[in-house]
Amino acid sequence: MSNLNIAIFGSSGAIGRSLCLEYAKSKNTNKIFAFSRDEVTSNDTKIINKQVNYLDENSLKQATEILKDLSIEKFIQMFKANTLPTALISKYFLPILYKDRITKFTALSARVGSIEDNHLGGWYSYRASKTALNMVLKNLSIEQQRINPNSIIFGLHPGTVNSALSKPFQRKNMEYFSPEFSAGKLKEVISLKTIKDNGKIFAWDNSEIKP
Repeated sequence: MSNLNIAIFGSSGAIGRSLCLEYAKSKNTNKIFAFSRDEVTSNDTKIINKQVNYLDENSLKQATEILKDLSIEKFIQMFKANTLPTALISKYFLPILYKDRITKFTALSARVGSIEDNHLGGWYSYRASKTALNMVLKNLSIEQQRINPNSIIFGLHPGTVNSALSKPFQRKNMEYFSPEFSAGKLKEVISLKTIKDNGKIFAWDNSEIKP
């Protein structure tokens, strides 16, 4: 099995800690949720530590929150970060763009926002926020052309970049783009976009990502 998510209770003990480290070595392991009575820290980004009182039901219930991405707070957080900024920027900046020549407006989306490309599940709030962003871009692409037929609005997937944002999710033995490499590729993609690309989503290699 690959892409494993593992929960280990008693992770502060000798055996529990060793199990965490042993599973962290495996390329098949995605995340290790390490629960213990004591506060524990780890340098391995695969290991997520959580202090819990095993005899307190509320504590156990709260501990499950790090295993799920289904909470109102998480959804609001993701939509504030990934969807609303582009919607609000477009509200104020699209009206002041040229109306008599080619203009381009884009936003960073993600492949995980594609419904057709979703084969793993999970990441509910993040996926939903990026899917919503793609819909915002699609709406804008239709409406802006009523003002300027030469307007091109599209989304961009930058690839998996080595950044502070991706650090908690990075896996060993995988290559990650440098920000400079990704930016260079995105610049190339932007330069290639024409009217026929309006309303679509593209990856860093200029391949189209289906909705």
